[in-house]
Amino acid sequence: MSEWSLDWPAPAKINRFLHITGQRPDGYHALQTVFQFVEPVDWLSFAVTADGGIERQGGLADLAPGDDLVVRAAEALQRRSGVSFGALIHLDKRIPAGAGLGGGSSDAATTLVALNRLWGCGFSTQALAELGRSLGADVPVFIRGLAAWAEGIGEELTPMQPDCPWLVLLDPGVAVSTAAVFGDAKLTRHSPHTTIRAFSAGAVRNDCESVVRRLYPVVGEALDALSVHGPAMLTGTGGCMFAPFDSPQRADEAAGLLSERWRVWVCQAGNRSPLLDRAGAEGH
Repeated sequence: MSEWSLDWPAPAKINRFLHITGQRPDGYHALQTVFQFVEPVDWLSFAVTADGGIERQGGLADLAPGDDLVVRAAEALQRRSGVSFGALIHLDKRIPAGAGLGGGSSDAATTLVALNRLWGCGFSTQALAELGRSLGADVPVFIRGLAAWAEGIGEELTPMQPDCPWLVLLDPGVAVSTAAVFGDAKLTRHSPHTTIRAFSAGAVRNDCESVVRRLYPVVGEALDALSVHGPAMLTGTGGCMFAPFDSPQRADEAAGLLSERWRVWVCQAGNRSPLLDRAGAEGH
């Protein structure tokens, strides 16, 4: 076994808005959104092994290997590259599950980027993104590591530089089922296409909110509590949500009032993933 390669970040993401513009024949929903990177951050460490086995340590104890995107990502890269190496992977899990923060997808992306380097696969970012897309629609944005305007099922990415407000990110402690939200008969599925100009003007929303409020009343309570302090919006299908602030001081003030009941983070939205810097450091 090689020495451990430590501290590979897997950041959370937020959707600054989420419009559902249609449903495709394959059942997937067409959407428009903007991705940015936020805290909290999962941390992964890797040790290359010679036996070809993939083993994950840490993370969610009740997650079967077949459902574990970290394991599936490593196995997919093994198959695609034909390498004989294996890996021990330690996951320090800090992003809540079922929160709309993309934690599993981010972990998978970091696994692909790190093992591509550590196994010497030599795949390009584009090739990794295509492999990642087979694991989940959000994986490519984490692999590319840049804020993006997204369309299609979320995989058609156009890099952009949106504003980077300070945020209060609130976790109501509810794991939302994405399948239940997208399968709900009352979900809005035909929002008109919007534009970057409309996004910049704030003329956007999250089309999942009304369904999530109905299915998960606690999420609605948390949205109402956060809305007292700023314009709150779900990220993805929730349950986490965020509100922007024009200074860290104002975000801290709101967080202090909300933290008596809810788990909250204060962070700044980012247009560049810390994974890019970690991968660059490994390459030198």
